[in-house]
Amino acid sequence: MYKELPKLVMFRELGQDSVITRLSEIIREFDSGKYDKTDLIGEIYEQIHELLKIATDYGFDKNLWQDYITFVIVTNENPFSLTCERQGISNGSCNGFAVSDMKVFNRLFGYDFSRLEEALGVDCFSIITNYTSIQKRKQIYNRSVSERVRELSDRIRDNLEKAADETSAAEGTLELVTAFYRDYGVGMIGLNKAFRIGDGLQFIPISNSDEVHLSDLIGYDIQKKKLKENTEAFLAGSPANNVLLFGDAGTGKSTSIKALISEYYKDGLRMIELYKHQMKYLSAVISSVKSRNYKFIIYMDDLSFEEEETEYKYLKAVIEGGLETRPDNILIYATSNRRNLIRETWNDINDIQLDKHHSDTVQEKLSLVSRFGMTIGYIRPDKKLFDEIVKGIAAKYPEIGLSEEELIKEATKWEISHGGMSGRAAKQFIDYIVAIHSS
Repeated sequence: MYKELPKLVMFRELGQDSVITRLSEIIREFDSGKYDKTDLIGEIYEQIHELLKIATDYGFDKNLWQDYITFVIVTNENPFSLTCERQGISNGSCNGFAVSDMKVFNRLFGYDFSRLEEALGVDCFSIITNYTSIQKRKQIYNRSVSERVRELSDRIRDNLEKAADETSAAEGTLELVTAFYRDYGVGMIGLNKAFRIGDGLQFIPISNSDEVHLSDLIGYDIQKKKLKENTEAFLAGSPANNVLLFGDAGTGKSTSIKALISEYYKDGLRMIELYKHQMKYLSAVISSVKSRNYKFIIYMDDLSFEEEETEYKYLKAVIEGGLETRPDNILIYATSNRRNLIRETWNDINDIQLDKHHSDTVQEKLSLVSRFGMTIGYIRPDKKLFDEIVKGIAAKYPEIGLSEEELIKEATKWEISHGGMSGRAAKQFIDYIVAIHSS
């Protein structure tokens, strides 16, 4: 293995701490004959532990080693893979290097660990190459990554079994890999649906979220229609607007935006969640994804600013008004309980407060809202709609066992003591009823 990795050209950057790199060093040490058996076994088990962690995070199964090699290939962002993502494979000298790299990965894919196991008296490699994972809830691991990687891993294995020679096997693997880049992208941005921003502008995948669809949100048909039409125009490359969803708490604003990922992930939509305190990084986030072959919605939930806060100026400049034009593959969707986003004070209402003019102050604050080309209002449901929401959610839980009349009666009691009628109150009520009938 350690003789193969130096031959990599396009995929050379694997990282010093990668399982492949570390196992390569272990095998080099083993082949030298100058090793302490106990220490070497400990180092092997440490890498097996790392491999199991990755397999658990991404739901790998059967042959964890081959799934991991595939995972490394599809997440390696390099000039070749990024070019394939944007325009597919094309003729050029790089293809020769890529074929050579695929030969290396094919050898790693079928690497025989038996001599290490026999010499050291371990069976860990036999276990990970014939592994049965424990069934997990899909929120525990990244299902979208798992399915894609495992499918490609199976295809590479079939290709190796059918190929006539090493060169045709490498060309077949390259064809499979570049098709994957074209269809799903490269790196964690290609494989995942949604992200938040961590330290150092790191994109951290969000995998532990429930899958929701717009059809799960009962009512608000006009609002959902506007949101879908704008998003579909965006994905089609047509002009589309930044969107502000405003209105009462618990009415489904956040759910509507989150549901877009489930609806349009296969069409190339990705979502980046940005918090208010990260607003100063907005330009840097946009710069890091503007050349990728996806459409990105930068999602800002519960967006509002107090009078003394000035972060909204970063948002104003990026949306419209700065020197740099917003890329065509990026839109900003935000939710807020406030129509104007920024709290108005008594000073704003006075025509003149000291030497500050009311019109200037109000214009400064309203200019942020005006930069959202589309604003969609969500108001609290009336009694009829609230009852429909309760019944719609309850229909998913037949174990409740209450009649429709009893259900609505109890829901009315609940909303009176829990902040009034809203979709959130209805969901919380159903969760409460389900818990009672499940105990």
